[in-house]
Amino acid sequence: LSMCSKLCYAIGGAPNQVAGSAASFFLQIYLLDIAHITPFHASLVLFIGKASGAVTDPVAGFFISKSRWTKIGRLMPWVLACTPFTIVSYFFMWYLPPFVSGRVAWYLTFYCLFQALTTLFQVPYSALTMFLSTDQRDRDSATAYRMTMEVLGTLIGAALQGQIVASAHVSPHCTVNPSVNTTDSWHDTPTIPDPSDPLSHQVIYMIAAGVIAGVYLLGIVVLFLGVKERDDPYTLNSDRAIPFCKGLALTMKHGPYVKLTASFLLISTAVQLEQGNFVLFCTHAAGLRNHFQYLVVTILVSAVVSVPFWQKFLQRFGKKCAACGISWMIPFAVMLVTIPNLILAYFVAFVSGLSIAASLLLPWSMLPDVVDNFRLQNPHGKGHETIFYSSYVFFTKMSAGIGLGISAAGLEFTGYKPGICRQSDDVILTLKLLIGAVPAILILLGLFILLFYPITEESRKETKLALEELR
Repeated sequence: LSMCSKLCYAIGGAPNQVAGSAASFFLQIYLLDIAHITPFHASLVLFIGKASGAVTDPVAGFFISKSRWTKIGRLMPWVLACTPFTIVSYFFMWYLPPFVSGRVAWYLTFYCLFQALTTLFQVPYSALTMFLSTDQRDRDSATAYRMTMEVLGTLIGAALQGQIVASAHVSPHCTVNPSVNTTDSWHDTPTIPDPSDPLSHQVIYMIAAGVIAGVYLLGIVVLFLGVKERDDPYTLNSDRAIPFCKGLALTMKHGPYVKLTASFLLISTAVQLEQGNFVLFCTHAAGLRNHFQYLVVTILVSAVVSVPFWQKFLQRFGKKCAACGISWMIPFAVMLVTIPNLILAYFVAFVSGLSIAASLLLPWSMLPDVVDNFRLQNPHGKGHETIFYSSYVFFTKMSAGIGLGISAAGLEFTGYKPGICRQSDDVILTLKLLIGAVPAILILLGLFILLFYPITEESRKETKLALEELR
C-alpha cells in the first residue's frame, strides 16, 4: 500500500472530524448562549441527535452489507452520495432562525440529520480499512495515517471555530480572571448579561460553518481520486454474504469484540464529556474565559503530534500496553479542577491531548484484529465488516449521547443561566464533576474491562498466518 494511498485515505476522513470537533466543543455553548434555549432543551437536542446517529449505524450497516459491487467499489458510492446532504445539514445546524418558539425543533431536526448523514459517511469509510490491503501492518499503518489526519481535522475544526467565534463569548462586562476559590457568595456580585447583538454573533457562526463546509468538499475529492477499493480477497465465489441479523447476533457473541466495545464505550464517553463541557468549564468555573480557544488548540496540537508516537509504541510494546496512556489525563484534570491556574491549565491541556490521541487510535487499530479473528472462525461468510464497524459506532455514539444529555440536564437542574457573567455554586460544582470525577471513573472502568481483552500480539501473528493460508 503506497504512502500516497494512505495519505489520501487519511485526508478523506478529516472533514468529518473537522465538523464533529466544532460541534463537540461549541454546540452546547452555542445553544445555551447564542440560541438562548434552556439547558433542558439543549440536553434533548444533544441526546436525541446522538441517538439518531446511533440508530442510523445498524441501518446503514444493513443496507451497505446488501450493496453490490460497482466500478468504484461497494463502499465508495455511499461515501460520495451522502456528502452534499451532510454539508447542507451542517450549515443549517448553526443558523439562527428568525422565530423563537420553534428553535428547539429546528436545531433538533438539523442536528439529527447531520448525525445520521455523518454515520452514512463514517461506516463505509471506516470499513474501507479492510479493503485497502490484506496485510495487518499495512492496515495498522493506514489507520495511523487516518487517525493522525482525523486528530489534525479535530484540531482544525476546533481552531477554526474557536478563533472565529471567540468574540461571541467574550464580554467586556465580565471580569477577565474572577476568583474561583472565593469565600464570598456569588450573589454578592451582580450578574450582568452580555448586551451584544446576538445577530452579529450569529453571522460569526455562519462564517465558521461555511468555511468548514468547504473543507468537506476538498476531503471527498482527495479520497475519491487517491483511493482504490479492493474486493474481499478471502472470499470464494461460492461464499454467501452473512445475513445482517445473523451477523449482528454473531457479532454480539464474539468475545473479543464485546470486551473491546464495552471498554471504549466508557472511554469515548469520558472523552466526549471532556470535549462537550471544556469550554463551559473554562468560561464559568476556571476563570479562563479569554483563553479557552487557545487551550482547545493546545489539546489538539498535542494529540496530533503524539499519534505517530503511539503508533510506534503499540508496534513495540503491544496495543493493550499502549492503553495505559489513556489514564494520563486523570490526575491532571483533577488538579485543574481543584487548583484553577492558567499555567497548570495549559499543562493539563497538553497531557490531555496525549491521552485523547491514544483513545482515538487504539480502538480503530484493534478493530481490524477483531474482524480478522472473526473471519478465522467463520471462513465461509462475507460482508461482515460493515456489521462490526456500524455496531461499534452505534454503541459509542449512544453512550456519548447519554453522557452529553445527562451533563446538560445536570446544568439545567443546578440552575445554569445563559448570558450572565457568573454562575451559581451548584453550576460550578457540576462543571467540575463533569470535567474531573466523572471522566476519571469512566476511564478507569474502561481500562479494567480492557484487561480481559484476549487478542495479544502472539495471537495476532497466528491469525495472520492462518488467514494467509486460507487465502
